[in-house]
Amino acid sequence: MGVEQVHRTVEAVWRIEAGRVVAALAGLVRDVGWAEELAQDALVAALEQWPRDGVPANPGAWLTTVGKRRAIDALRRRKLLERSVEQLGQDLGDDGFTPNFDATFEERIDDDLLRLVFTACHPVLSPQARAALTLRVLGGLKTEEIARAFLVSETTVAQRITRAKKTLAEAKVPFEVPGVAARAERLASVLEVIYLIFNEGYSATAGDDWMRPELCADALRLARLLQELMPEEPEVHGLAALLEIQASRTAARVDADGEPVLLLEQDRGRWDRLLIRRGLAALDRARAADGPPGPYTLQAEIAACHARAATPQDTEWARIADGYAELARVVPSPVVELNRAVAVSFAHGPAAGLELARALVQEPALAHYHLLPSVLGDLLAKLGRHDEARAEFERAAELTGNERERALLLARAADCARGVAPSR
Repeated sequence: MGVEQVHRTVEAVWRIEAGRVVAALAGLVRDVGWAEELAQDALVAALEQWPRDGVPANPGAWLTTVGKRRAIDALRRRKLLERSVEQLGQDLGDDGFTPNFDATFEERIDDDLLRLVFTACHPVLSPQARAALTLRVLGGLKTEEIARAFLVSETTVAQRITRAKKTLAEAKVPFEVPGVAARAERLASVLEVIYLIFNEGYSATAGDDWMRPELCADALRLARLLQELMPEEPEVHGLAALLEIQASRTAARVDADGEPVLLLEQDRGRWDRLLIRRGLAALDRARAADGPPGPYTLQAEIAACHARAATPQDTEWARIADGYAELARVVPSPVVELNRAVAVSFAHGPAAGLELARALVQEPALAHYHLLPSVLGDLLAKLGRHDEARAEFERAAELTGNERERALLLARAADCARGVAPSR
């Protein structure tokens, strides 16, 4: 195996194993920032040694072991308690390099992974910092990959990650799964981070691309990991269901030139049926729990209505409108109300939807939200009010930061200027 091929293998292994390696090390040193540095040291060692010695049979265990050895060396240099050093040495096994990765060890890693999830997504950090740190320590992404995904500079991402580690240390955030009293709030923070990452990939807020599928894939991988770690939490399955179903449309959301294809115009034959089945299965697991459904489960049920419709005409718009009404009751939001207006327009006509959308014009939270004038433009165009529609589409184009979306909105405005219904 050539050096370049080995390096590609190292990168692939790291993407898969990073979270487990960092979690195992954080479980030992009780410091996420230091654990991530130790894991990076192990990665550098792999890049140096594997081309010469070959890829080990258990690369994740190799990386973890090297990280532990670096931790021991550091502890010795810091002259910490000899008992702590001895305990870490025992974890490494008799020969100091090949630990016993038995079933108990695997269970311990899963526990540490869950602790790492809750630590990286701690509410003491900003949403942007949580997302960056989570992608780094759990997703195995490099700084430049995270920067490219969020269209910010590498310096910005590096600073976010550094500050996040420092904030966790200064706040003395414990490396633990929160107790019952704090579990709901902390879990909501974790789910929010994964949802944020997925949405940024699904509908990019800026840049030249309509989507960034790699970011969606990273979020989906994190959601599936959380399902394995917390199978008893219905909202974990609700979020996974939502992301699986949404991700199923990826191939149909852009044409051959990368131009956006709106939901009702998509070739549903290109929707990924495997992802839809996974999503519906996760939704069943979420719904099987006692108690009312949470916001992610409700959104997944709405997405499932689209997934089950063989054609746009088969869509149960009244059920979707009811779903958004229930979602608005659980988590009041002008964005949810805007989505409800769209569903109502399909269920009861554009005039009914326009009335609901118009009521949101004075909402401060939507003052710079490009989808409000976009929806208004669409509904006005359907009512034949083309001049008003054109103005709304142009305003939406001014507000969006995504170049593909701006081009689409301006094209719709041009259609209205010609006095015809938008063709896209």
